[in-house]
Amino acid sequence: MNNIKGFPKNFLWGGAIAACQAEGAYDVAGKGLSTSDIYAYSKQNDRKKISKEGGGSKEELAELLADTDSYFPKRFGIDFYHTYKEDLALLKELGLKAFRTSIAWARIFPNGDELEPNEAGLKFYDDLIDEIIKNDMVPIITMSHYEMPMHLVMNYGGFYNRKVIDFFVNYAKVLLDRYGDRVKYWIVFNQINLINYCWFGSLGITEDITDNFEEAKYQAVHHQFVANAKVREYAKTLDKDVQIGTMLADFTAYPATCKPEDVVLTMKRNRMEYFFSDVQLRGSYPNYALQHFDEMGYHICFEKGDLELIKDNTMEFLAISYYYTGIIDSTKNTMDTSTSEMNPYLKPTPWDWRVDPLGFYNCISQYWDRYQVPILIGENGYGALDVIEEDGIIHDDYRIEYYRDHINQLKKCVIDGVDIIAYCAWAPIDIVSSSSNEMSKRYGFIYVDRDDEGNGTQKRSKKESFAWMQQLIKTNGEEI
Repeated sequence: MNNIKGFPKNFLWGGAIAACQAEGAYDVAGKGLSTSDIYAYSKQNDRKKISKEGGGSKEELAELLADTDSYFPKRFGIDFYHTYKEDLALLKELGLKAFRTSIAWARIFPNGDELEPNEAGLKFYDDLIDEIIKNDMVPIITMSHYEMPMHLVMNYGGFYNRKVIDFFVNYAKVLLDRYGDRVKYWIVFNQINLINYCWFGSLGITEDITDNFEEAKYQAVHHQFVANAKVREYAKTLDKDVQIGTMLADFTAYPATCKPEDVVLTMKRNRMEYFFSDVQLRGSYPNYALQHFDEMGYHICFEKGDLELIKDNTMEFLAISYYYTGIIDSTKNTMDTSTSEMNPYLKPTPWDWRVDPLGFYNCISQYWDRYQVPILIGENGYGALDVIEEDGIIHDDYRIEYYRDHINQLKKCVIDGVDIIAYCAWAPIDIVSSSSNEMSKRYGFIYVDRDDEGNGTQKRSKKESFAWMQQLIKTNGEEI
């Protein structure tokens, strides 16, 4: 009997960012515009009521593409494209053993439908991956993290169009061929289930694409399932040590009360979040999902061979992002997964996310019990309004508390026997927020002097949490 007492030796303590939130250089070396590049910043945004990340009708998107007056934060990020060597050196000093980032699809195929990739873009990622490894970190790479080329959105309709499957698979094959000798862990689509908030960045569909927009989302996701399977199928033909995984944004909810109606609705809601991983890890569409589609009047088109392809090419690990939990009240909520209630027993962040360390333990345990596949924590972190004090230091004790509480729960999962590949803090250095488009929503152990409108020196400086996390990694989670 193996009595596990803590994190395994050489556990991958990591950090995670996304190309679209960090790199900038949106018009450098042939890069095309992506879905993230047309998300404009507005001071009028209510950070507590963000219903979606960008997007709109085709006409609205055309106006954004022609807009020369608005500020688009993700076009500039933190200029990681030019500062990655200095930034990675800081992350090595922090002690990171792994670094998750994404590859900008529009940097490799500017339009998305080209036959040949952009060599300048490929060379940048050659250099970046080599630098990650040089700094003693294991690269974890996401192929698609809200970076779809806008040409595919405007001219094809994004993943609603089956043709985009082949464009994506061609892109993925280029990545595996070029970097597969150096990158073992690949996440195909970031948070594939987050279709109620990030449909535009991930699926690339416009809000006027059909009369039934919700049906269109699930049709586009089916095409992503097929693309995932094709990528896995190709990876199996390579003589390279690569693993292909899927990723969920965790939305495991609690019932508002022990009233049976609340409990059952919560179970059904949670099950429709598991749907995305059930298909990709178990290899088939579950009947509960088909029944839900029928009840909602959704007609999802499966072409011949799709289901067999998915069955034969299940994913090898599950990545998750975890930030907060919600509750389901049968008198207020329905099967619409964009609605939930705030838990009155939990304290909110400035963005009204309810911090719940026990929810971290709960969701990981549920995934492990359901799938028994390795789990990779792709994102976990605390966005806050950091303040530089008179002594020049950011005393972010709230961030230290968040990580201490969550990593304690992660440790309990490891002791329970859950196979955890890596833990990636989001984000170890400040980057532009995905949801609110703000720079002021800061996650990092490293502060970047840049504000919501792009002003600042870009100087990097360590927060108080830097030394705390450094010690935690040094002791392999023993000193939490």
